[in-house]
Amino acid sequence: MSAGTAGADASDRHCRGGRSGGAASCFMTEYGAAFRMGSFDWDLDTGSMTMDDSALAVFDLRPDEYDDNPVTLGVRVPSDEGRRLDTLVSYALKNGSADYGAYFRIRRRDGSLRWTHTQGIIQRDDTGRPRRIVGIIRDASSELTESATRIVMDEGRRKRTSVVEGTTAALAHARTVQDVIEILNDSQGLEYFGATSLVMGLLESGRIHLVAEGPDGAFVPGTRFTRVDEQYPMSEVIRTLTPRFIESSQDFADSYPILWPHISGLGITAAAYLPLIAQARPIGALGLLYSDKTGFTDDERNLLVALGSSIAQSLQRAMLFEQEHDLAEGLQQAMLPRRIPDVPGAHIAVRYRSARLGRDIGGDWYDIIPLPGGRVGAVIGDVQGHDTHAAAVMGQLRIVLRAYAAEGHTPATVMARASVFLHELDTDRFATCTYAEADLSTGVVQVVRAGHVDPLVQDTDGTSRRLPVQGGLPLGLSAEFGRLDYPVTAFELDPGQTLLLYTDGLVEKPGADLDDGLQWLAELVRGGPRDLQKLADHLCEVVDERGGDDDVAMLLLRRRGAYFPQSGGRLQQHVAQGDPEALSSARHMVRAAVRAWGAGARADEIELVADEMMTNALMHTDGGAIVTLRMLGGPERRLRVEVEDRSSALPRRRDAGESGVSGRGLLLVDRLSDVWGVEPRGSGKCVWCEFLVNDE
Repeated sequence: MSAGTAGADASDRHCRGGRSGGAASCFMTEYGAAFRMGSFDWDLDTGSMTMDDSALAVFDLRPDEYDDNPVTLGVRVPSDEGRRLDTLVSYALKNGSADYGAYFRIRRRDGSLRWTHTQGIIQRDDTGRPRRIVGIIRDASSELTESATRIVMDEGRRKRTSVVEGTTAALAHARTVQDVIEILNDSQGLEYFGATSLVMGLLESGRIHLVAEGPDGAFVPGTRFTRVDEQYPMSEVIRTLTPRFIESSQDFADSYPILWPHISGLGITAAAYLPLIAQARPIGALGLLYSDKTGFTDDERNLLVALGSSIAQSLQRAMLFEQEHDLAEGLQQAMLPRRIPDVPGAHIAVRYRSARLGRDIGGDWYDIIPLPGGRVGAVIGDVQGHDTHAAAVMGQLRIVLRAYAAEGHTPATVMARASVFLHELDTDRFATCTYAEADLSTGVVQVVRAGHVDPLVQDTDGTSRRLPVQGGLPLGLSAEFGRLDYPVTAFELDPGQTLLLYTDGLVEKPGADLDDGLQWLAELVRGGPRDLQKLADHLCEVVDERGGDDDVAMLLLRRRGAYFPQSGGRLQQHVAQGDPEALSSARHMVRAAVRAWGAGARADEIELVADEMMTNALMHTDGGAIVTLRMLGGPERRLRVEVEDRSSALPRRRDAGESGVSGRGLLLVDRLSDVWGVEPRGSGKCVWCEFLVNDE
């Protein structure tokens, strides 16, 4: 049988029992074979697309290679062409079109590309819903002139150039190496270039560190760190500083026999490895892997090299930023307390959360300062700025504030001296801060605020409220403007109540008012866990989920219950002249101490005597007074009240007369207290008295 006879017999058999059947089918098959054109019928409800043999011949497919699933045609349609064709068809289906047409390329069995054309007619039901597409597919390679081909190719080139520009713009916002990798994986660059995945290695101390390992299952054991002199493609491009375009799987196998056996099952048909060069030196290498491509055009090579240059610049910025970030983070961690001391009478939880969005390190800090007499100092603060300088200033400020508190100064004096220190540090930074000194035996807390956000108090039932605290200027600024008088706010922290100090990163939300943030925090604390450590973790988790772009430091102090220090309690407060709030706060402190220290039966006497002593100091001396209450240890429990002023003139007791409105102060002190006296203190004096409270 001649070849012609054999062909006629095959055609006759097809006409009698072919894919479509019937004389019309036979005619179309013979016509399509002659003109390289075939037909298809696409059922949109089932997704099945039947194609005659001529249509399959256009795709260079045998009938037994097609299963009526249009996805199967993907083996012949390059990914970028397929995406373009899918977009066109989807648009025609959605906008009510009756037909569509498009030119696209297919990859033949031998790897060459050929232009084809498809025309489809969309059949819709009465509601306008598309139900079926019938159409033709034909070989269009002969009708596309060289000029037309160039137009189509130029369009593809413009798209790829646009992708490079878009990717470069996105990379400009990358802050870390992981940001760069995520942008490359998430951008459309890989799709438009036809790459299925990427690998990336960074040059570290003469070795290549693999930081992106390609598709799942692509990692080759032993290649996490490789030498530059090894026979790997990334090693080669770093050594030679020239890109390496691997045009086929055979080229890959021949060129890199050590690597290929490990990745041969991934379906890689081509690859482009690019050296990442910044400031004339290599910093790493990038590999783009392809699964449906062979060979690279000159345009593709040039655009990939341009892409590699942009990636290298972004990587260098990211690496420098990470180095600075690590330095600042290490400096900050070194400046924060290594451990929080156990404080009798209190549960304490502290947390520091660095910013996750900007990944900056700032000057947020916390501190716990054990003080004599069952007292404890709690500090929260934030130095202006987000860099190593802010972290360094924070460390110095934390140390001096701790030192001033440990010296026994009042909270207002501690804050004022810290402000002077920061001002004299000759830095352009200021800091906000809150310092709270708590007496755990009485529950009296004295709070000083320097431009910081108000604290929060959680009650024993879980409800929480904002604690309004009088404030002064931030540290550094108050010294610069000569406004160092920090008001003191005193309140009682009952057993089971929690004081929450925090930096503004916890409550600041983009586009929201600070008051809204404080209300949000109060509700968050109210609905949070009762365990203190779990509550602190919960607050950090919520901030992470919210994606805060600022650091957060927080300190939670919960009073455990009635606590009596072995050495006796001690409370101290400064009362300035002409400050009725300070005088009222001092009276509040006395009442709380009397009740907490078990002197309730003599409460009226102690409060009256203390008030007379404070009033005398403010009326008859220049300047303010320092009021101190102590619980003295020993066989007899005594409560001691001291009022120190700046005058060296000793007080004297005198008769006020029947109509006198003054002169009874020392008489009351003498009659109501068990013992009293006067002691010289530097340029001033201290008037003191004691009350026996053994029977209480």
